[in-house]
Amino acid sequence: MTILELGINLGSKNIFERKYYSTSNNPLDPNLRAGFLSALESFTSEVFGDDINVVSLASFKLVCYSEMISLPLPEEEENNTQPLLHYAIIEKGTDAEIVKKELKQINNHFRNRFSRNDIFAKKKKFFEKKFTPRVDEILGDLKLKTEDRFRSIF
Repeated sequence: MTILELGINLGSKNIFERKYYSTSNNPLDPNLRAGFLSALESFTSEVFGDDINVVSLASFKLVCYSEMISLPLPEEEENNTQPLLHYAIIEKGTDAEIVKKELKQINNHFRNRFSRNDIFAKKKKFFEKKFTPRVDEILGDLKLKTEDRFRSIF
């Protein structure tokens, strides 16, 4: 039961990424992944009227939690929201519902910690520097593979 990677995207832009284990020898560009997830979120929302929950692949699962966040602009403007999408890449045997609860908790901490102006204006390094310890604390040993858990005991 392991989270391999966790991230936060604002629309099609990656604003936070934390890798615990490499998912492949050919890592995917975070902004390319963010664009894919943004397109997938838009597709599922428009076609099915639903949000992305879990995408199952051969070796991994992609668990998502999305919340719309409004731009720090005058409220009269239309289309002033973008999805704030939290995702986790997990091992196949990991319980997706447990991970989804953790993503919701991370979202709450993220939204309480950073203002809308920060979320829309700041760079990725800003969030990674200030938010990585909090994410690590929330996830606890979910970020460790079984063998690493045993290694930390002995």
